[in-house]
Amino acid sequence: MAIAGMSSHAILILCLAALACQAAATAVTLVVPDIFRGTNLGVHDKVDPTEKIFNVLDHGAKPDGSGDSSIAFIQTWIAACRNHTGRSRVVIPKGTFKTGPVIFGGPCNCSKPIVVQVSGTIKGLNDISLYEEPFWFLFERVEGLVLTGNGIFDGQGSRSWKNIDGCSSCSPLPASIKFNDVKNGVIRGITSLNSKGVHVFLTNSQNIRVRGVNISAPDTSPNTDGIHISHSNNIKIARVHIGTGDDCIGMIQGSTNVAINNVVCGPGHGISIGSLGKYQNETDVRGIIVKKTTFLNTDNGIRIKSWPGSTPSRASSMIFQDLIMQNVRNPIIIDQEYCTGGCNKNQPSRVQISDVHYINIRGTTASKIAVDFICSSQFPCKNVELRDINLKYIGPSNGGPITSICKNAKVGFGGIQNPPACH
Repeated sequence: MAIAGMSSHAILILCLAALACQAAATAVTLVVPDIFRGTNLGVHDKVDPTEKIFNVLDHGAKPDGSGDSSIAFIQTWIAACRNHTGRSRVVIPKGTFKTGPVIFGGPCNCSKPIVVQVSGTIKGLNDISLYEEPFWFLFERVEGLVLTGNGIFDGQGSRSWKNIDGCSSCSPLPASIKFNDVKNGVIRGITSLNSKGVHVFLTNSQNIRVRGVNISAPDTSPNTDGIHISHSNNIKIARVHIGTGDDCIGMIQGSTNVAINNVVCGPGHGISIGSLGKYQNETDVRGIIVKKTTFLNTDNGIRIKSWPGSTPSRASSMIFQDLIMQNVRNPIIIDQEYCTGGCNKNQPSRVQISDVHYINIRGTTASKIAVDFICSSQFPCKNVELRDINLKYIGPSNGGPITSICKNAKVGFGGIQNPPACH
């Protein structure tokens, strides 16, 4: 049926044009690489001729380790993010820079993604009173962000650790790198050293890739989680080495679709889901996959923990596969009676843990209880699978054979079971 006021020939031309546009759009979709996929992340390390370079030196940053370069860093970001509409690259060149808290905030007017390339060493100022909020470098409200380079974020945390170690009521120390409300982000190649608090904190964020990052702090450093995730979806972590004084990777409420692959963890407290149920009305955790990861001399391997007396929530759909434990104290543990003070263990946890699969986990344990499931009496763990578990005890010989504990847990078994399956 012809459109009023138009000839059939004109209509044919419009239709052909529409089809051509659709075909062109399809072709573009097919040939443009996803720059946030693992095989393409390296493209961000190369300066594109169309990019404008924004160097912190041009805004007064001091590369000799003197003074405070915080304002220069922020001014550089504003010029690149807010005041430029083309492609932008913020460059922190070789040298040593000192800063207090720095906010790289959006939304940006430049083309996506904005690149922050770190080649030098950035040292956090030691005066803790400068950090009114618990972050050092905050990236916030940015869509399309790449933090890359072989530079170092040195939090210089040792002085701060002395003041907070063992203090359960103290305010959290600043995270070295915090992503809040970041969509389509990459952290690649950098080193985080001796953070005051958490090394890398991802919250309220979507589609984040962490690859080839090195995280290091002494095993005695308190609350220095390597990567801490909350309220975030579609997080991929790969080829990362983490040695620290707390969880290598911790996932709390609202962590969904997190894939962890080819990570070396140790020293530290292992990889943890939780603690869960500490706060009111927590959102669920689901879709956690940890594969091809090695744990070296850690306190725990894979740990799921929740507080007694929690409000209802769920932790489900988790796979832990092809893991190596070397001298790990608690290789496989679910603790729904986790409490560091101020809780009543007589009130059962109401976090429902289900669909948890431990597959092909092998190595050595420093504990004779190598599999330890302490689940909720009100909401027992459901559909837990242990398949091909082969852990050898290497601690003192006294005290009996290696064992498993399953309390309030419905567990299925398959393949090798060492320690023997619990019933």
